[in-house]
Amino acid sequence: MSKVVLITGGSSGIGKCMGEYLTARGLKVYGTSRNPEKVTVSVFPLLKMDVRDPVSVSQAVENLLEAESRIDVLINNAGVGITGPLEEIPEEEVHQHFETNFFGPLRVIRAVLPAMRAQQEGLIVNVTSIAGYMGLPYRGIYSSSKGALELLTEALRMEIRDFGVQAVNVAPGDFATNIAAGRYHAPVREGSPYEEKYGKILRLMDEHVDEGGDPQQMARAVYRIITSGSPRIHYKVGAFMQKFSIVLKRILPDKVYEKLLINHYKL
Repeated sequence: MSKVVLITGGSSGIGKCMGEYLTARGLKVYGTSRNPEKVTVSVFPLLKMDVRDPVSVSQAVENLLEAESRIDVLINNAGVGITGPLEEIPEEEVHQHFETNFFGPLRVIRAVLPAMRAQQEGLIVNVTSIAGYMGLPYRGIYSSSKGALELLTEALRMEIRDFGVQAVNVAPGDFATNIAAGRYHAPVREGSPYEEKYGKILRLMDEHVDEGGDPQQMARAVYRIITSGSPRIHYKVGAFMQKFSIVLKRILPDKVYEKLLINHYKL
């Protein structure tokens, strides 16, 4: 029997790429979108879900269970970006960001766990970010939300291991997707003490995304995780130097590593 896979944020970007890849390999994939009626082409069904809305999450999971009677794999992929000086990002935008990137995945996990417990098997894949392993300038809120999801997964694994359910993190680097278009940018304010450096770093981040790798790398990595008998806790997917930056953070003195980031971002 084909595994039933639920991918949040499956209408575009990495989520869509993963859904197409897994569907082509015989898995029964369902994606989610806040507005599935606006998606004209999808090779797999899209359920209406807004991860910020508990009722929407519960209804989508209920609809999937009515259709398939089980959920074998949850891929928590829905997420948004945010940039800006910590002093200037509106607090409401910070709250909205965490609603999508942290509380959203938690809501979906809590919604699917009863079914996975009843099956006595299941896999939860949380898509985090290499940025979640370090505090990055002008991306502090994003780094914090993804880092929090990494730690949440580590705790979750130990709580659900007796139920036959596994949880893993997959941290992508920069990939060529439309994430930059949907990212919240705090405005570069004329006269702000951050104006020059924030404007420069904003352009640099957009270049990194435009020059990013093929999202098929993420699709292949997730397929290997799903078909693995004993997946690891943490996976990093991306360019060598992006993954190596995590190793450097472990082995270098804090201030030396901080200086590397300052030089990288030309601060």
